[in-house]
Formats: sequence, C-alpha cells, structure tokens
Amino acid sequence: MLRVRAVSTEYATERGETVKAVRDVSFEVAEGQFFTLLGPSGCGKTTTLRSIAGLERPRSGEITLGGRVLHSADRKVFVAPSERNIGMVFQSYAIWPHMTVFENAAFPLEVGRRRLAGGEIRERVMQVLATVALDALADRDATRLSGGQQQRLALARALVMAPQLLLLDEPMSNLDAKLRHRMRFELKRIQRELGITTVYVTHDQSEALALSHAIAVMNEGRIVQIGSPRDVYERPRDRFVADFVGTTNLLEATVAAPAAEAVYYRVGTALGELRACSAEPLRNSQAVALSVRPEDVALYEQRPEGENVCEGVVSAKVFLGDAVDFQVQVGDQLVLARSHPSLRTPVGDRIFLRLAPEKCIVIPDR
Repeated sequence: MLRVRAVSTEYATERGETVKAVRDVSFEVAEGQFFTLLGPSGCGKTTTLRSIAGLERPRSGEITLGGRVLHSADRKVFVAPSERNIGMVFQSYAIWPHMTVFENAAFPLEVGRRRLAGGEIRERVMQVLATVALDALADRDATRLSGGQQQRLALARALVMAPQLLLLDEPMSNLDAKLRHRMRFELKRIQRELGITTVYVTHDQSEALALSHAIAVMNEGRIVQIGSPRDVYERPRDRFVADFVGTTNLLEATVAAPAAEAVYYRVGTALGELRACSAEPLRNSQAVALSVRPEDVALYEQRPEGENVCEGVVSAKVFLGDAVDFQVQVGDQLVLARSHPSLRTPVGDRIFLRLAPEKCIVIPDR
C-alpha cells in the first residue's frame, strides 16, 4: 500500500519567490489499485507524483510504500529515487532512437545494480514485451514505431524491473483522440493483468473516469475530493469538482424547506422551486448551488407528468451522432440537456424539461 500523509512541496522561482505547489496532501492507494490524480494544469498533481518518485523533496509530510518509509520530513528520511523500486512513465516517452525495441526495454536491466545473465534478461524482456503486445516487434528500430507503440514501449521499460509501484504522468497526452481512446483499453488490460499498484496523473476527465478505481481531484495544490469515478461524477462536493469533472448545469439556489425524505430539500432556482438531494444537512434560506448533468435533464415536446418540470425554448442544438446537445432558455437561465437523436424539436420551439430529483445535487457554499 502507498500512503501519502500531509505532504507539502514548495520551490523557489527565479525571482526568489516561494511557490507552494502541494499543500497538505494525504491519500492511500491499496495494493493493485489504479488511482488517479485529476486536475487542471498547475494544480500540483505532477509535483505530487514526482514527490512519490523521489524527484522532489517535500518540505513536510511522510510517504511510505508497503510499510517502508520513502520520505519523512520529521524523521529526516529520504530514499533515493533509484532505491524506491518505482517505475515511471513520463509525458515524453524518452525512447532512445538508436536502439531497437528490445534494446530499449532491456536497458534498465543492463545498467541496474543487480546484473542479470543474458538469458535471464532476454526472457524477462520478452515477457514484458508480450504483455504490451510488442514482442513481434522486438528487433524493429524504435524510430519506426507509431505513437501508440512508443507509449507501450515506454510502459514496458518501466515494467521490466518489476516495480512495486507504477507512476504515469499524462502518458497519453501526445496521442490523437482515437488512439488515446484505444490505449485506455490497453492500459486498463495491462494494469489488470499485472495487478500492479498504479498512480496516474491526468487533466483529462474522461481518462480518469474510464481507468480508475479511485480518483483524487486536485485544485490549487490541495485534494478537494477523493472517491470512486461514479461518486466523484454523480456526487461532487463543491462547485469546482462539479464543473471540472464532466459537464454540468450549475444553478444558483436557495434552500426553501426540507422535503418529506431525509436527504431531499425544496430549493428555489431560476427554473422555479425544485426537489433536490443533499448529503449534508441544510438550513432554510441557505445559499447553495445545484448541479444537474445534461444527461439527467429529460426533454419532452408535451408537458410530462411528475415534479421538477419546467418550460423553455430551444435556443441551439448540436448533433453529435449518438446524441444531440440542446441549449434551452428558461427565463434568464440557459440549461444544457443531452437527448437521443430521435428528438428533433426545432430551434425556437417550445420544449419541456424534467430534472430527476435524485440527480439534482445540492452543493453548499463553503
């Protein structure tokens, strides 16, 4: 298990100013888990990863792996990166162009402290290359590999030392959209087959949701929410998480009264009074935000039965192939809804919206 406890990392700029890149970050990654640090550029996720790898020395806090202390500011412990038994894949794959695929993958074994016999090196390298589906290309020059193949080779080179932990820093950011989508399945398969504990850094929400067992959302050097992909997406704890992870409608709202069920409240919004749910107790007249995902806004050309129904006008729509995104004007509020392509309501026509109460998530202002 990887444990990161109250880690803070800072550095000085050229002007001598101190930048607090990571602030009091804590999390745990269970053995065999795929854990993602998700956030915008500059939020501290890569610095956190580099601190785990030993490439940055945190000012405070402690990092342990499998019960072994890798860093402790209080106990003055700092294990060198080469002694941590950690594999890392960077955004730039750093493939050596003058080497073959096999030579690239074998390089860490040939320069490591523990020298292996040639036969043992070949056996281990070919096993790893087979895992990443590159064994048939072992003798190919690295310069003749596609982007996806280079990414898999960089992964093989990190895995060949049988690390206890794998760190991945935006490894798919240089790939085109289709290849990124395909490589998600490959990476998930490899991680599942090897059962290797993995920490993944990305700013791509869809990558995080597709790959992870757990996600830590970071902002301004801090972790603002940790949970399963479904929890983070469906139950955001603050405005930043709701807005950053996927697309949402964020409505300003005021608590009107508790509803009959314990977790539901009546809230006043620009769409009218709605029934919504909250994981936290709320007080009457409290200012809150309401998060509703576009796919949870159902559209009808005739007024439907039920609650949380309002009327609007289609102001714009975008055809996406398997779905249509509608922008609906309800008074002064613009609402985004995602519907099946069979709904063909023209721009300018009246339309009705129904917001599922269990999908209307109240976010208290903090």
